[in-house]
Amino acid sequence: MAHASDLHPVPPARQRRVGLALAAAVIAGWLALHVWGVFFHRWSAIDALRVPLLVALQSWLSTGLFIVAHDAIHGSLAPQRPRVNAWIGQLCVALYAGFNFRRLAASHQRHHEAPGTADDPDFHAAAPRTFAPWLYAFFTRHFRWTEFGIVTAVLLAYIALGAQALNLVTFWALPALGSALQLFTVGTWLPHRHGEDAFADRHRARSLRWPWLASLLACYHFGWHHEHHLHPHVPWWRLPSVRRG
Repeated sequence: MAHASDLHPVPPARQRRVGLALAAAVIAGWLALHVWGVFFHRWSAIDALRVPLLVALQSWLSTGLFIVAHDAIHGSLAPQRPRVNAWIGQLCVALYAGFNFRRLAASHQRHHEAPGTADDPDFHAAAPRTFAPWLYAFFTRHFRWTEFGIVTAVLLAYIALGAQALNLVTFWALPALGSALQLFTVGTWLPHRHGEDAFADRHRARSLRWPWLASLLACYHFGWHHEHHLHPHVPWWRLPSVRRG
């Protein structure tokens, strides 16, 4: 169990201030780079060095959109403000891939109720160790025809507004795919896959005990996954402070 000294409660007002400030930074950063990259970027020789870094940054910010929405699902983004959580959560998942916040929230609730079982929508019971089949099932379960239609409509609108195909691929498609891989690998597959070691408890989750910076860059500390299941009210930025004894 977690040490009591690691679970000092944060006053709701302070958690809201910090959470909303971090959410605003992620959303603003993603929007700025997205709009600039899709509509205003002009290619030059320096892009051989610059673009890979920008794609990596946008992938990380895309992951951040989903992590902010995830905190909103648990009410830890803005404690005691359900409407604020729902509004910002919907904004983030809409920007991410046209998702519906309420549907994702219901799915994630089922994940916490029965993690690592056939009733878990994020688990692949048919292949609980294998990466590719699990990734395919995860992707097709969450990205459905509704999301595909929304993304396609936005894509056509972008083209009508003058966006170039190479810019769309580089600054929208590649970061989206990179983020999906990041979220699945660090936030689902590594914590919940079956291995030789037994899980500690009914949460069927393990933590990736990486250094602070690596944990932040990998998936906003979501690798501290067993701690998240033990304390789902703890926001992403506080997960490194939670330790199991």
